[in-house]
Amino acid sequence: MAKESMKARERKRIALVEKYAKKREELKAAGDWDALQKLPKNSSAVRVHNRCMLTGKPRGYMRQFGLCRNQFRELALNGLIPGVKKASW
Repeated sequence: MAKESMKARERKRIALVEKYAKKREELKAAGDWDALQKLPKNSSAVRVHNRCMLTGKPRGYMRQFGLCRNQFRELALNGLIPGVKKASW
């Protein structure tokens, strides 16, 4: 389980990316690289790291579900994820 400070930092980055997305797009289209440099570093979408919604784990992340592999397996086996069932052939 990730520290709460790490989870909070990621939420802050996501908020900054959303806040400055339109402005960054306009500055890139205009080619105003100096103004782009003056924006906060964490407003760049590249700096956001995907984390599990439940535990905050940064590794083994599954984009389709927003969960790490451990939580995905646990929830899927309990039948809490719609449309997912254990494979058998």
